[in-house]
Amino acid sequence: MLVLLALWAALGLAASTGIVPALAWQVAGAALVLGAGLDAWRVVRGATPQVQRRVPDTWPIGVERPVTLTLDAARAQQLDVFDLHPGSWAVQGLPRRLRLQRGESASLDYTLRANARGDFTFDGVQLRLHSPWRLWWQSRVAGAPQRVRVFPNFAPLARFAMFSAEQASRLVGAHVKRRRGEGTDFHQMREYRVGDSLRQIDWKATARARRLISREYQDEKNQQLVLMLDTGRRLLARDGELSHFDHVLDASLVVSYLALRQGDGVGLLASGGDSAWVPPQRGVGAIDNLLRATYALQPKPVATDFLQAATELHLRQRRRALVMLVTNLRDEDMDDLLAAVQMLRKRHLVCVASLREDSLDATLAQEVHDLPSAIRAGATAQYLAQRNAAHDALRSHGVMVLDVPWNQLAAALVEKYLAVKRDGLL
Repeated sequence: MLVLLALWAALGLAASTGIVPALAWQVAGAALVLGAGLDAWRVVRGATPQVQRRVPDTWPIGVERPVTLTLDAARAQQLDVFDLHPGSWAVQGLPRRLRLQRGESASLDYTLRANARGDFTFDGVQLRLHSPWRLWWQSRVAGAPQRVRVFPNFAPLARFAMFSAEQASRLVGAHVKRRRGEGTDFHQMREYRVGDSLRQIDWKATARARRLISREYQDEKNQQLVLMLDTGRRLLARDGELSHFDHVLDASLVVSYLALRQGDGVGLLASGGDSAWVPPQRGVGAIDNLLRATYALQPKPVATDFLQAATELHLRQRRRALVMLVTNLRDEDMDDLLAAVQMLRKRHLVCVASLREDSLDATLAQEVHDLPSAIRAGATAQYLAQRNAAHDALRSHGVMVLDVPWNQLAAALVEKYLAVKRDGLL
């Protein structure tokens, strides 16, 4: 259309100088108006292609997934396609231009990567229909809206299913220490091995088999683990693309899965911002309940009331359990947190996992060249000293404390859980 208008304008300029007759310019203008009107009528009256989208109902955060769009055209046409996916997601392969023949069905694939958990909606597919003579285009939205749920990345859990609980623990980086024959539940009878204590020898079985037979015990099962997750402002910090709460949730699901594999019950309490309560359940299938209850949880810019959360857990969880409270501890939180921990320790074994930002270690590792960098390094060192003092105050009250960055959190939680089991602290 712009080219034709430019040519018509040039023709008008020629007519004004007498190079061509004015009638030719008028006839060309009338032809242009008729042609443009006919072309516009054809695109407006044209049927909208039918569009269907194939997308997974559940989506893991941070993982690229393919999406397929299928278009059926009632007539020959050229169009541009853009899917109205959630706007903040990373997309590759859009927009796309297609040329469809009458009655033809075409498919196009592109990839999306979700960067947040929760419920999201695809609002339809944006189509830009080009008129047959390419003088106009019209924008339309086709296809029905579609909802998807974005879960924490459960790929590690699927990978762990192929290994034993001990092997899976090593995969996440936990240092597992094994002890034979010192558990509380009978596991199996086996042939005597060098290093077994005499107390393990089953003399009746030895007499029948005419060789030394030992009893092997395993850690007690059917114990309970409860994860207390802070959804307040402390977990809004980000390392990389994900918030600290996303890393906390991933690590919590890992230790939950391994505890369920060990035969223990796992529950979860989230408080501060979004709230959730999942009572302890046994069986590997309970991980699905945890995923459904937590996938939409988000941290909020509010102060977490640890004492209120401890009171709620004290009322809900009557049986003794290992309580793992995951937060980002600051010295100004100490009074409230210490009161909450002392309440929980009346019935439960408590472990506080405090997530540390990568930027703190990175700041201390930088060289000091001027006054601003010296002030920054000194402030960081003072902050870490206050943080360590808060951790030491908790340890002085008999509380287990983990001070780890996000990429070591899963291994630290698994290692502490296994150590509690191995030492029979519950």
